[in-house]
Amino acid sequence: MSTLDTSLPHEQRRSLASPNHWTRRIPVYVLVILFCVVTAFPLYWMIVSVVQPIRLSLQYPPPLFPQAFTLQPFIEIFTGQDTAQRIDVWILNSVIVASVTAVICTLLSILGAFALSGLRWRGQAAFGLMLLTTQMLPEALIVIPLYATIDRLAMKDNLVTLALVDTAFVLPICIWILKNVFDTIPTEIRDAALVDGCTRLRMLWRIMLPIAAPGLVAVGVVAFFHAWNEYLFAASLISDRRLYTASVGLGSMISMIDTPIDRLMAAGLLFSIFPVIFYLLVQRYIVAGLSAGAVKG
Repeated sequence: MSTLDTSLPHEQRRSLASPNHWTRRIPVYVLVILFCVVTAFPLYWMIVSVVQPIRLSLQYPPPLFPQAFTLQPFIEIFTGQDTAQRIDVWILNSVIVASVTAVICTLLSILGAFALSGLRWRGQAAFGLMLLTTQMLPEALIVIPLYATIDRLAMKDNLVTLALVDTAFVLPICIWILKNVFDTIPTEIRDAALVDGCTRLRMLWRIMLPIAAPGLVAVGVVAFFHAWNEYLFAASLISDRRLYTASVGLGSMISMIDTPIDRLMAAGLLFSIFPVIFYLLVQRYIVAGLSAGAVKG
């Protein structure tokens, strides 16, 4: 038995070695496995529907395992003669909108979070509360006046305009995330920087931002995912099919006359896989940034 095991009390070691201990855990393991299966099955069925001919997926009962193999749906969504109907164009537009949203939102969140965490001014609490109340407004409530305003300004069919609108809606929550991260930085460090001659902006740039780097990544990822998945504003403000984002492009493939299920599944799979890969690359920074404000230093 290992050193760790021998350091435990005799009764606890005997309990861990008892068959009843593992028997009581079987229902928990079964529930975890069922949850994983239910969660992963839609993704699995998308893959099966794409890699086998659609006639096999539409038969009843459909096969749970691929009976044949084809990549024709992927070829069609990438090589269509109409560029406005190609998934690579839609994903590129989504990447542009999401990236611009993430950059602008991160920069503005730095200033907003510093104003709430690093400064003291009259109305500070009311301003923070007002930011939270903006999250209570659903997008559908203001899409009509927003559309009328943007149409009057002749700013429709513009990916940057869509990114600015997405930024306006995700910015409050990003400011609060980054504020909680700034709150964990000890005030002694800030005061020492000011005593050494730093201005407040230089203190923010040289002291606070390096410490809060994981929080900056978390804010950028939250803004990116919001813009990537957003549909209502993209469908309302973009009418040029060449500027469709991926979410709107996928919706345009569904019609009452004909819905190419195999191509729709292939496009949906790519639309889902891209943010998953992106999340896995920055996962540790996201966890560190979101948990930074959980315990105040």
